Amino acid sequence: MPVSTESPAPAHTALTATVAKEYVHRAALADVFLTGWSAKGPDAFLIEAQWPRYHGFYASEPGLYDPLLLCETVRQTLPLLTHTAYGVPFGHHLSWSRFQYALNPRAMRIERTPAELQIHVTCTDIKYRRGLPVGLTMHYEVMRGDLLLAVASTAFNCHTPALYQRLRVGRGNVSQMFWNVPEPAPPLSKELCRRDRMQDVVLSPTGEADRWQLRVDTSHPVLFDHPVDHVPGMLLLEAARQAAFACTPATAAYADPSAGAAGSSATPAQGPCWPVSMDVGFRRYVEFDSPCWITAEATRPQTAGHDRGLRVTAVQGDDPTPAFTATVALARRLP
Repeated sequence: MPVSTESPAPAHTALTATVAKEYVHRAALADVFLTGWSAKGPDAFLIEAQWPRYHGFYASEPGLYDPLLLCETVRQTLPLLTHTAYGVPFGHHLSWSRFQYALNPRAMRIERTPAELQIHVTCTDIKYRRGLPVGLTMHYEVMRGDLLLAVASTAFNCHTPALYQRLRVGRGNVSQMFWNVPEPAPPLSKELCRRDRMQDVVLSPTGEADRWQLRVDTSHPVLFDHPVDHVPGMLLLEAARQAAFACTPATAAYADPSAGAAGSSATPAQGPCWPVSMDVGFRRYVEFDSPCWITAEATRPQTAGHDRGLRVTAVQGDDPTPAFTATVALARRLP
């Protein structure tokens, strides 16, 4: 007769699963990082999350979790709470307008087990129309055990399907827009962008210092987890991070812009290279059907202990006003 070699789980064992992938607008279960949520008061919530010790895309400095993993985790809380806590139906569209984070690098170390996070969320500035929120701001304290891992805030709008189609002015057809995206431009050196795989490079060289073309590869399994009608916000955050890396003076190619051409063997040196904070503004959608230009310029760091600050902008078409801006603070990785 069959014999089981496993003991039954004790009655008190807590069982963990992710939230439904539909609640966080992901197609792949493997990229759902939220594991539960509960209300703690009026417009106050506790969200639990788990980070894997390794991720194929969200990976940066050895031994440390990727700051963009924090960004994606926060992004997933937007649809989760709007759908579950505030009753926004599926099919409504969420549009980022502002995002900020500042993290504690010492809480980002990868340990022997996955990181368990407790995310305390408070919602403010909630605007309602016909009983549903159309805009709100979320404030975050992200805890890892007793350590404060990060603080963050984000503001966004919720659009009905009809309003979204009016806002998109003929560009809201996902099938039409997504399947007609031009071939991605040649990538910048992956070493310059501090990426292990060329597929993960989202910048293309222009021959000008500190100016690149946004590289849109809709076959990317994480950045384009499902078809969309415009460039995702997470792609723009990754572009800001890579632009900050590519123009950091510690990189070997910084003094020679021509060394940043595709296929360059330039390798980054030790130096300011870890994005400890970002302050991001989304002013309008970045479209698929025309080039988007990413530029970076040095700014003075706003916080003691940050080694370098940069302002990254994305401009598209004839409008000189940036569609996207990000102020990025870089610091040397921990020893």
